[in-house]
Amino acid sequence: MKMDTDLLLSTLGFSEEEPDMNDWELPLAFMKKRHSEKIEGSKALAQSWRMKDRMKTVSVALVLCLNVGVDPPDVVKTSPCARLECWIDPLSMSPQKALETIGANLQKQYENWQPRARYKQSLDPTVDEVKKLCTSLRRNAKEERVLFHYNGHGVPRPTVNGEIWVFNKNYTQYIPLSIYDLQTWMGSPSIFVYDCSNAGIIVKSFKQFALQREQELEVAAINPSHPLAQMSLPPSMKNCIQLAACEASELLPMNPDLPADLFTSCLTTPIKIALRWFCMQKSSKLVPGVTLDLIEKIPGRLNDRRTPLGELNWIFTAITDTIAWNVLPRDLFQKLFRQDLLVASLFRNFLLAERIMRSYNCTPVSSPRLPPTYMHAMWQAWDLAVDICLSQLPTIIEEGTAFRHSPFFAEQLTAFQVWLTMGVENRNPPEQLPIVLQVLLSQVHRLRALDLLGRFLDLGPWAVSLALSVGIFPYVLKLLQSSARELRPLLVFIWAKILAVDSSCQADLVKDNGHKYFLSVLADSYMPAEHRTMAVFILAVIVNSYSTGQEACLQGNLIANCLEQLSDPHPLLRQWVAICLGRIWQNFDPARWCGVRDSAHEKLYILLSDPIPEVRCAAVFALGTFVGNSAERTDHSTTIDHNVAMMLAQLINDGSPVVRKELVVALSHLVVQYESNFCTVALQFIEEEKNYTVPSPANTAEPGNLTPVRDSPGIPRLRSVNSYTNIRAVTTARNLNKSLQNLNLNEEGAPAAFSPGNLSTSSSASSTLGSPDNDEYILSFETLDKMRRVSSYSSLNSLIGVSFNSVYTQIWRVLLHLAADPFPEVSDLAMKVLNCIAYKAMMNTRPQRILDSGSLTQSAPASPTSKGTHIHHAGGSPPMPSTSSSSLTNEVPKPPTRDQPATRPPYTPTIGGQAPHSHQFPRTRKMFDKGPEQAAEDGDEPCGHRNYISATLQTGLCDWSAKYFAQPVTKIPEEHDLQSQVRMERQWRFLRNTRVRKQSRSITQRGVSRLDDQIFINRNPGVPSVVKFHPFNTCIAVADKDSICFWDWEKGERLDYFYNGNPRYTRITAMEYLNGHDCSLLLTATDDGALRVWKNFADQKNPEMVTAWQGLSDMLPTTRGAGMVVDWEQETGLLMTSGDVRIIRIWDTDREMKVQDIPTGADSCVTSLSCDSQRSLIVAGLGDGSVRVFDRRMGPNECRIMTYREHSAWVVKAHLQKETNGHIISVSVNGDVRFFEPRTPDSVNVLQTVKGLTALDIHPQANLFACGSMNQFIALYNASGDVISNIKYYDGFMGQRIGAISCLAFHPHWPHLAVGSNDYYMSIYSTEKRLR
Repeated sequence: MKMDTDLLLSTLGFSEEEPDMNDWELPLAFMKKRHSEKIEGSKALAQSWRMKDRMKTVSVALVLCLNVGVDPPDVVKTSPCARLECWIDPLSMSPQKALETIGANLQKQYENWQPRARYKQSLDPTVDEVKKLCTSLRRNAKEERVLFHYNGHGVPRPTVNGEIWVFNKNYTQYIPLSIYDLQTWMGSPSIFVYDCSNAGIIVKSFKQFALQREQELEVAAINPSHPLAQMSLPPSMKNCIQLAACEASELLPMNPDLPADLFTSCLTTPIKIALRWFCMQKSSKLVPGVTLDLIEKIPGRLNDRRTPLGELNWIFTAITDTIAWNVLPRDLFQKLFRQDLLVASLFRNFLLAERIMRSYNCTPVSSPRLPPTYMHAMWQAWDLAVDICLSQLPTIIEEGTAFRHSPFFAEQLTAFQVWLTMGVENRNPPEQLPIVLQVLLSQVHRLRALDLLGRFLDLGPWAVSLALSVGIFPYVLKLLQSSARELRPLLVFIWAKILAVDSSCQADLVKDNGHKYFLSVLADSYMPAEHRTMAVFILAVIVNSYSTGQEACLQGNLIANCLEQLSDPHPLLRQWVAICLGRIWQNFDPARWCGVRDSAHEKLYILLSDPIPEVRCAAVFALGTFVGNSAERTDHSTTIDHNVAMMLAQLINDGSPVVRKELVVALSHLVVQYESNFCTVALQFIEEEKNYTVPSPANTAEPGNLTPVRDSPGIPRLRSVNSYTNIRAVTTARNLNKSLQNLNLNEEGAPAAFSPGNLSTSSSASSTLGSPDNDEYILSFETLDKMRRVSSYSSLNSLIGVSFNSVYTQIWRVLLHLAADPFPEVSDLAMKVLNCIAYKAMMNTRPQRILDSGSLTQSAPASPTSKGTHIHHAGGSPPMPSTSSSSLTNEVPKPPTRDQPATRPPYTPTIGGQAPHSHQFPRTRKMFDKGPEQAAEDGDEPCGHRNYISATLQTGLCDWSAKYFAQPVTKIPEEHDLQSQVRMERQWRFLRNTRVRKQSRSITQRGVSRLDDQIFINRNPGVPSVVKFHPFNTCIAVADKDSICFWDWEKGERLDYFYNGNPRYTRITAMEYLNGHDCSLLLTATDDGALRVWKNFADQKNPEMVTAWQGLSDMLPTTRGAGMVVDWEQETGLLMTSGDVRIIRIWDTDREMKVQDIPTGADSCVTSLSCDSQRSLIVAGLGDGSVRVFDRRMGPNECRIMTYREHSAWVVKAHLQKETNGHIISVSVNGDVRFFEPRTPDSVNVLQTVKGLTALDIHPQANLFACGSMNQFIALYNASGDVISNIKYYDGFMGQRIGAISCLAFHPHWPHLAVGSNDYYMSIYSTEKRLR
């Protein structure tokens, strides 16, 4: 609702005002997620974390061109100079031995990183040796990666033509080796390491040759006769990685304190070189007693994290991984650091090489190129860790003291924790994420790391994707093998988060037996309910459309485990247990039979009456998939199916549309199973419908009807396509509303009341209800509605206990009833199912089309008939003959054949001369994907239809429920956050409410002496039948027969006008504002017993239906009845409904279910309801003049505690004052007002007002009565019975007389009276201006 600025300013001026506390405490109706969101799953995130092509480096070529003792001519070496190669001084032994030792050492250094690869050394080789080596390695490696390590310290530098140097056989010459040739022999994928001066040249040449290759490949592809096309072309070099020691113009450092192969040392012995380099910095003087010799003596092994050397290695891995993850683009990080273990190690070590070599003016080069990382802040954390470790060295080595572990990981976790607790929503991801991953390996920090990781994943799907891209998956998968109980809650939470975002992990879990972990959590009764809920959610994902998972969990006793928890007090657990059951036996027969043995279906029945709608929904889903298995049917399973169907049928009038949608889908499974039986039923109903006429009450206007319907038979009145939502498909509601503002006058000169029927047939309303793709349905809404009324569906209430021969008929009736559901999505689904069967029934009864038995068997694949076992002994309707469908045509009228034009079959016109539009069965129209024309030739066509039902019918409930786990669970909801906008807006609304209450009270307490100042008049689009003031803002809702108009009575402008969606023979008879104190919703009640709730009205958005349900069943719309009357209790969330029925039905809007039926004990309709939550009393005025008082705390037989029979005619209004000892005030058509004290049997006061009342209202605060009569005037009385005002004429409207009063209503607080009359005018009267 829009805020009134003046009110806002005045509110802010009132600093001493506090909002009424009771506004904060009032419950809100229909504001749950299921009402505000679309019921569908979240958009699946693109999975970039899973490596599509994990690779291994399987072969390594170590090519060393050292020529020990002979320096190449183009390098002038310093003296002294860097000598060490692989930490060996080549001059300390004979050249040949030195070469072999260095080769062996290099191999060992690589083996630390990849022990399983095949290593081949090529020491001081010739071109042929290199060629032979490379081609043989590529041949053996097939598609895997090969590494080529080149050390060129004993040969000239690479040339600009793209050549490196090797030797001739006698070592008398240096021979060039073209990189182009090397590429050809090595193939792809490969990784190249170049340790020589000017190495950047090789990288450049490599790229140029690779480009040349691409062009050659393109040429060959376009022109097959080209000489290149005949050659076997080498593969593309796109997947090749290169690491070079320096740029094209740089020489390697010659510092004698460094090894000559500094680059190789960084790549293969990073800790050793990093420590040496640390000691060579000036800052190492701060660590006394540490020398290069001491470093060699650091105790421990690299792969043992408990030792000093192992811990340093572990910290180094964590830091380099973290730097890479924070600096590299995500896809490059995945490719270089997660695809191949050896490549990842080399690149981590390459980051160190960049840091160390840049300090000696050398810039290592890589392809793909990395952003610079040598200045990253994490290197300081590394220096600190090295510092702490080395400072302990002298005492450890000399005195043997114990090693104190580094605080590095604990500190990084603290940094991560600070990020989690202090940060805002939109910011860079935490730097420490890869470190958290490393810490999962350590038992010391594991618990804390898992806790923080869980809190991070809880931030939303983006956080889960981020964690998966870091590589968390294998770690948390491995942790499922741990038996530590304290990890269970954390792991279950983490896995629930992962699977809610990426359900494809189900396969990995089953492969690693991970499902057993969650089965044991679910079976553990000591686990808190929320952890068992997450476990059962995970299992529900594992068994979702994945037969291996279903099989594994069935073996793990999942069904028995779930059945034990069906009655758990935790609603989310009940919901997911049911969904899990529904998924494990979905299209998986062994699980279904296991369920039958455990009476699973009977145990699920309890959940059908669960107080939480989502739980009822889940139970319907589970029972739906239970009957929806397409395996062989036996008598036993058919009986079970029938039982389940009849249990489900009870939910036909459930208050929640989500449940009814699920019900249609569940019943559609049954329809698919027993298709032929349903076809038979459909034909019977189509027959019956043709032979009956049902009078439509709306067309029989009688005297005494307060809202005459101006329908001349000439105007076709069509139900709008799919009640409200499809109007939007053609014109948005607002445009439609605009076009309706200036409707033409009809013959009588009065504007036609807006109903979709007044739109031309070519617009959105069409004679048959369209399916979403505008295919015409065989059965239109009118036909189905008529069918429903013909079949006197009142027998629905005695559904249970019927003999099974009519199960199919009963279910057909249930579906007919659901096709007329007030909620469009429910009726759409039901229409689909009914039309699908009607279509098949009509297809199968075509006289000229004789099917062979094979194709008919396909048309009803799941019915017992087609399997050869007849259903007669189970008492089914006679199955269709399996040889030919022509025998059925004796009983069924022949529809027109294909060659004739489509003509209407004979029918009896309904009263009012309106023919149902449904009798035209378009014979040439293509239905769904394949039309009748193709049907005869296409044997498998009906099968396609069967899939049509099951494939398109789904509600998205399970995916929508799974969203709960993907969203933040531990975050404070916005409405509880005191600083959030939502909360501020609520506070503003509550201050406004307080102000309205206070100011209006001051006026009413002074007493109202006159009430005839007209403050608003306007012509309404339709004849007003119900008016309702919004309690706190300046909006008033005016309903005509089937639409609602909103006016701002202060500004005098129309805010909105929309169609309520009720069928044409019904009218709106009551309205209520729900949550009027906060985010208002509007409830409309129509005389067919349907209730609809709307939101987003009277503001700039399009009105939307929040929910709708059949409040009262068996209501026969009549023109003389009271229609439907309601009273709303915001404090309890209860809605009282009654009308042309013999009961008062109470609905709990929180549970969305009926909580009580109170019999009125009278033989006439209820005309007025009023309730008081404090005293649990309900007062009903009846058509026979009696006023009855009920106490809803008592049982149905004794709850009527008082009956007053003092009125002799129809009670127009019965009102119960809300005070502790408030009176009952009742008024009859004859104008006698009686006051009753609920405890006494007689009236305590009687007043006489005008006779012939048509409308009346009582002001709840000011004790005023307003009476509208047939005599076209309004009389206002005070509590003493004195007339304070008589209104006969429209003020200032040329003194025109008021038309017959159709409705009037007081504002709940202000002394305002709204009056609607039969001449379309709507006016509001109030006290004199000076009093307001």
